[in-house]
Amino acid sequence: MSTIELTGPMTSRLLTRRERVVLSNLSEDVTLEQIATKLFVTRNTVKSQVRSVYRKIGVSSRAEAVAWARQSGLGIG
Repeated sequence: MSTIELTGPMTSRLLTRRERVVLSNLSEDVTLEQIATKLFVTRNTVKSQVRSVYRKIGVSSRAEAVAWARQSGLGIG
């Protein structure tokens, strides 16, 4: 798993640094549990952060979030 630091004027204002890290991990074929282990937090923390990302960017699935990140020029996966 690799973590891609997502930066840019839009994401800097819209998402927290941790939300950008979680979003970058969503493009990989990993579970929330695996993301949590990598980030040294609980699965519930990651789940909460993912919900926050979805709400902020107006999507309802992992695929939509990854597509949004790619369309926004965040260079993930």
